[in-house]
Amino acid sequence: MPQASPRGTYLHISESLRQKIEKGKISEALPSEADLMRTYGVGRSTIGRALKALKADGVIESVQGAGWYVAGTGDRRPLVEKVVELLREDGVQVGDAFPSEKELCERFGVSRTAVRSAIAQMEGRGLVAMGANRRRQVRALPAG
Repeated sequence: MPQASPRGTYLHISESLRQKIEKGKISEALPSEADLMRTYGVGRSTIGRALKALKADGVIESVQGAGWYVAGTGDRRPLVEKVVELLREDGVQVGDAFPSEKELCERFGVSRTAVRSAIAQMEGRGLVAMGANRRRQVRALPAG
């Protein structure tokens, strides 16, 4: 991305994202910060400033552990709830293999860090544990 002024780069990025949202090219979840860094060829702090500018204008909102969304759109449930729902929908039983981190990242469009945090929460609740074959297994499913 050509830049006339390094200090104004985040403003160019926020305007680019704003236009993509207005034109419907981004309609719900924004790309991950890592993807935005690659797309615009800038560092995390520049992307962070661009996203904060859009948030201040009420264009986007952040969801803890899930990323950035166009304001008023998207599934705001914690990732743990989404994963539990996935397990139920897929008919997973106690003792079955738990999806890999990569599968969960791709399925939910979130970072590996977000997936690892959700898995840690599930392990803490006794829902998932490491099996003998170095692969996580479902140990329990919450009632509901």
